[in-house]
Amino acid sequence: MLINELAKRTGVTVHTIRFYERYGLIRGQRNPDVTSNNYLHYDDECVARLELILDAKSAGFTLQEIGEIIDAWYKDTYTKREKRQILERKIQALDDKIKELRQMKKIIKDCLEEIAS
Repeated sequence: MLINELAKRTGVTVHTIRFYERYGLIRGQRNPDVTSNNYLHYDDECVARLELILDAKSAGFTLQEIGEIIDAWYKDTYTKREKRQILERKIQALDDKIKELRQMKKIIKDCLEEIAS
């Protein structure tokens, strides 16, 4: 499929797909039978990768972390233990962020109480 169809299937803009390509998260292939254009073609693996990227982004992963996840799952260069460590590090980072946000919320509540009194 061409990039426009990939965008329609995944809900990701063409601009964003090209950005992910430059970042190395997905890769289109040139059709060797067609020499009249430079169009890239995308397969179902690209669809799956884009879905993984969207899911990971919504879970709070950075693009660098998403690249690491893609390497771990698609290139199969990581052991199960290493894959678990990647996910456990993210869980710890999220726990730390939640703690930080709770502290910020408490500070704001304290300020509200001071203003009310």
